[in-house]
Parts: sequence; structure tokens; C-alpha cells
Amino acid sequence: QVQLVESGGGLVQAGGSLRLSCAASGRTVSTYAMAWFRQAPEKERDFVAAISWRGGNADYADSVKGRFTISRDNAKNTMYLQMNSLKPEDTAIYYCAAREFRDGVLTRSQWWYNYWGQGTQVTVSS
Repeated sequence: QVQLVESGGGLVQAGGSLRLSCAASGRTVSTYAMAWFRQAPEKERDFVAAISWRGGNADYADSVKGRFTISRDNAKNTMYLQMNSLKPEDTAIYYCAAREFRDGVLTRSQWWYNYWGQGTQVTVSS
């Protein structure tokens, strides 16, 4: 079993930055594809970004492209999401997800990932 724990959320003004972390335990996730999703109040959970098991491939939702950067450090069993130029519409609970997959192909479907964290709140004030 893999346990995922997000951290780094908080309250920030529009235009500011935050860096989220997703720490894995239980097993190494070096062979896992990983992703970030987010869910705003009364909305569905949406894809934010994904990264392949070696970190060579990344995919971003159009709404965050150019502002967010996904990365991972397999030696630390941790994934990150650097969020810059934050907007009020980025306000949501951010979740990390993972699935063992030794391939560079990435998916945006939440149903494909089988391990999830509990989420961390990000609030961007205007």
C-alpha cells in the first residue's frame, strides 16, 4: 500500500506563489505515474498536472499551463507542484494521486489513479 500526504497549502494573495508537496510512504513511488487534481467548492474534481515515473514527461491543464510546474524527487519519494501567479479561481482542495506505471504516457482521468492523498487547501484572495 502507498500512503500519500499533501502539504504546503495555505492562504495567499492573488499573484503570489505556493509550493505543494506530496510525500509518499509505504512503498517507493519511483515506478509510479503521479498527478495533481483539485476540487473547488460545489465543483467536480479536475485534473491539474501529471508527471511520468521518471519525470521525463509532464502534462498540464490549460488553465495552469505556464504558471504551475510539476516535478518529483524519487530519492525523496516526493512530488511537488510549484504554483506561481496564483488567481482566485485556483482556490480549491489540491489532491495528489499515483498509480504504478512504467511508461511515459500520461492520463488526465482521475479514475485511472488508485492511490490518493487527503488533500491540502489552497485559498487565493483577490
